[in-house]
Amino acid sequence: MPVTSDKASISPIDPVLMTVLANRLDGIVREMTNTLLRAARSAVISSARDFSCCLVTGDDRLLAPAEGLPVHIFGCHIQTANMRRYHGADIRRGDAYLDNDPYGGNTHPADHTYMVPIFIDGEHLFTSVAKCHMADIGNSIPSSYFVLARDVYHEGALVFPGVRIQRDFKNIEDIVRMCRARIRVPDQWYGDYLAGLGSARVAERRLEELCAKYGVATIKRFMEDWFDYSERRMVESIRRMPKARLVNKGHSDPLEGILPGGLELTVKLEIDPDEAIIHVDLSDNPPCVDVGLNTSLGAATSAVVGAIFNALEKDVPRNAGSFRRLRFTYAEESVVAAPKFPHSCSVATTNVCERLVNITQSAFAQLGDGHGLSEGGTGLGVGMAVISGKDHRRNDAPFVNRMMLSTNGGPSSPVADGWVNYAIPVIASLMYRDSVEVDELKHPLRVTSLSLVPDSAGAGRHRGAPAQEIELTPTGNDVTAVISCDGQHAPPRGVVGGYAGTAGSTWRISPNGDISRLPNVIQLLLKNGESVRGRDSSGGGYGDPLDRDPKRVHHDVLEGWESREKARDIYGVVFIGAIEDDTLAVDEAATGARRTELRTARTTV
Repeated sequence: MPVTSDKASISPIDPVLMTVLANRLDGIVREMTNTLLRAARSAVISSARDFSCCLVTGDDRLLAPAEGLPVHIFGCHIQTANMRRYHGADIRRGDAYLDNDPYGGNTHPADHTYMVPIFIDGEHLFTSVAKCHMADIGNSIPSSYFVLARDVYHEGALVFPGVRIQRDFKNIEDIVRMCRARIRVPDQWYGDYLAGLGSARVAERRLEELCAKYGVATIKRFMEDWFDYSERRMVESIRRMPKARLVNKGHSDPLEGILPGGLELTVKLEIDPDEAIIHVDLSDNPPCVDVGLNTSLGAATSAVVGAIFNALEKDVPRNAGSFRRLRFTYAEESVVAAPKFPHSCSVATTNVCERLVNITQSAFAQLGDGHGLSEGGTGLGVGMAVISGKDHRRNDAPFVNRMMLSTNGGPSSPVADGWVNYAIPVIASLMYRDSVEVDELKHPLRVTSLSLVPDSAGAGRHRGAPAQEIELTPTGNDVTAVISCDGQHAPPRGVVGGYAGTAGSTWRISPNGDISRLPNVIQLLLKNGESVRGRDSSGGGYGDPLDRDPKRVHHDVLEGWESREKARDIYGVVFIGAIEDDTLAVDEAATGARRTELRTARTTV
């Protein structure tokens, strides 16, 4: 039964109580998150935190996402709606459901979504959701990412469209046996399965306690008032923007022999401050392609919604209330948000979605200085490869895992430099970076180097974050690395006069030291004595580099992020002294003259 409310019969929620209840819900989601983080077995969940938790109302409205990854969260209500559509009146307390169907609202098949319907006094009032990126999902290759999958059959993933996995709080063992029979690391998968279910069940207990304390009528009224408040905040934010129609384009990386020009992607935004509406048109995009780049409705919409919230001037609650002010137009069959079966959506949350975030958030910079962001670094490079093989230290036991050891550089904004631990645009620094030592204990690999790359950041009044470089080598048996990288061709763009960042790259290093450049997407067999080196991309700059505070440039040079040469040639900052003896200082007179010289040179070109 869906949620009902009668505003006329219930007094408005006191603002203090509303704040308390909103934070209680976020606290429940954080407890879900902590449960999943501590209970999961695979490193991609327990170390990298590639999962999200949230609460949805019984009538399928996103209520509380806390720190869920943007690409995971904004489509969960579609999945809960499908759960109710599939099972109808047969849903009851004690049930749990598994969904990873990209055609039914999920992001991509690797994200197993555990949903628990929560009943209060016999009424389906909430659904708790825990979405986890699984290390292995039965794909035809040892990776939960498969860029080159021709279709869902070539991809090979096990797909569960809103399937019941528990009744009366007990597993339906048929489903568990199916997964164990297909997945390469069944015990690891089962541990993650239990962790996801446990996370969702924690929310069930806490919400029952919350409703018992405050009463169902109060909680129902709170939810309606919370959505209304969130919508008002969104209205205020949109009305601070000028009326505008923005069109922005970008390209994904080419795929050798398949998509030689990559994909041209387009986002159109119409900002109507009078009506307080942002209309997003995603219909002008290519049709589905015969690779795993097609983005699901949930993933593509999440990417754009997340980017819009990035570009808002003020922080706004992210829930169904604020979403009321967003309108979307989609194509009927498209690589963006409209995949048609059996086209694969294997990497729906990354490659194209990363570009959609960048295209959308940088489009707002067309409104002028003070709006939007630059583009952030993109691509699941070497440090985020899926690795697999047999661990010689554990009697050749099989292993599969996606690492999170290095990250791309973050975008700059009107008020801040880019984040170093950004990861990729759809994550926006909400995941954790793996511990090198823990990953070396878990897998037969050695990290021989991990560092920031000097002079790689996009220059600007606020600069993008620098790129990172990593090198890995096996310590025993051969290791397969699946690298699904975008971001190795066109660099992340700067805005409002900011400079572009730098693109990524991947190299193979032979035992005798020979270095060869690799394609951006590759399944690589690394033998003992060989290494793979990857450089992630950096963030673009925001604003004119000649307007950057010389003190900030001084700091970057001291940190080794920028060189004295780049400081002089791009930022127009001249130094005296040396780093080695702690005498490095800005020569203010020479800096003023140098900046005048550079500005004059621009006007005469």
